Amino acid sequence: MTHRVVVTGTDTGLGKTIFAAALAGALDGCYWKPLQSGTEDGTDADVVRRLSGLPSDRVLPEAHVFRTPVSPHQAAEIDGVIVNATALNPPACDRPLVIEGAGGLMVPVTRNTLFIDIFARWAEPVVLVARTALGTINHSLLSIEAMRMRGIPILGVAFVGDEYAETERVICDFGGVKRLGRLPSLYPLNADSLTEAFAQNFDISDFAPGAPTT
Repeated sequence: MTHRVVVTGTDTGLGKTIFAAALAGALDGCYWKPLQSGTEDGTDADVVRRLSGLPSDRVLPEAHVFRTPVSPHQAAEIDGVIVNATALNPPACDRPLVIEGAGGLMVPVTRNTLFIDIFARWAEPVVLVARTALGTINHSLLSIEAMRMRGIPILGVAFVGDEYAETERVICDFGGVKRLGRLPSLYPLNADSLTEAFAQNFDISDFAPGAPTT
């Protein structure tokens, strides 16, 4: 079976796609985002193509792309599309596959299915991406608790932003999860700077097949 890692976040707009691009590149794998909402400024797949260093054909096509930047269930309704949540399954890939969710865990895919429901069905290991800014402790611990309640395996937390060591410690200690590393703000942000930052701040073995989960 293809090695898969799901990347989700505590919120939207926190750098989840940038982390996913770095991870997919470090694994020399493939990237897939099942649902994309909003296309005016390009898609998350476009960002991954630009930053991951992967060949374009390893950024796999989305199951659905919607024009409006709102929750996927609403974006689908606006576009007149019916999403079959039970048919959303990872595509075939002969390399490690990084799968990025949309927004946070409780984002609706349809009127009766959340992303966390799909992640529970897949039962693939999950990386929780969390910002280091104020409010992240509450959001992170609630996300960890929600995944635990559904039996979702958690690889750990990847932080994004400036260093707040105590915040990171509290989340990992109270959540009982591994601190995978922290991706700092990058200026400039490009494929080279992202590759270097990931290598300096993360251990790729934490994302390998058989890596321990909680």
